[in-house]
Amino acid sequence: MKRVAIFDAYGTLFDVSAAARHLAGEPGGEEFAAIWEQVARDWRLKQLHYSWLRAICGAHTDFWSVTQDSLDWALDAAGVPDPALRQRLLALYWTLDAYPEVPEVLRQLKDGRFATGILSNGSPGMLDAAVESAGIGELVDAVLSVETVGVFKPARAVYDLVGSTFGVSAGNVLFISSNGWDAAAAAGYGFRTVWVNRNTEPQERLPWKPDWILPNLEDVPLIAARP
Repeated sequence: MKRVAIFDAYGTLFDVSAAARHLAGEPGGEEFAAIWEQVARDWRLKQLHYSWLRAICGAHTDFWSVTQDSLDWALDAAGVPDPALRQRLLALYWTLDAYPEVPEVLRQLKDGRFATGILSNGSPGMLDAAVESAGIGELVDAVLSVETVGVFKPARAVYDLVGSTFGVSAGNVLFISSNGWDAAAAAGYGFRTVWVNRNTEPQERLPWKPDWILPNLEDVPLIAARP
């Protein structure tokens, strides 16, 4: 029986705060250092909000456009609509840091004969750049983008991509996401799900619950090995 472990990308494998944090530490970034956490937080929240709104309204665009629109809102909210700052942050977003445990977790899954993949709202070019920058390309069997179906998560058509790509039923998939709403929706779809609750957030009030809640990815191989 084929077993598959599927990861969300942003916030799960890749640290979405890394672009703003790195810029705050660069020479000349002293002023930005005072607001980088606000910018990073607002940037991420607007990414999610705009993806949901576009999915509901049937107004799909690629995630790179959503990422730029979200940053523009965040910079306006912080009172720093600076074109040079914007350009640098967007450049840094293409090479986000992977969380430190990511390579070893993927390696353990491969050693355990799991097929591995990424299922993300991200545009294909963004995802390819992030995977290459993190050096995990050899540990991931497939990188699946919502651009294939033209709608963002949590639309069921996105989760359908896993079965059509790997040829498995939903019950043979372990889905891992740092987004509580994503883990919940995936559970409703029929995946076994892990919510990586890195920020100790309360559980989403939705009809479905993740099967496991972890503080990071380290124990994912142990959970994946369970029958």
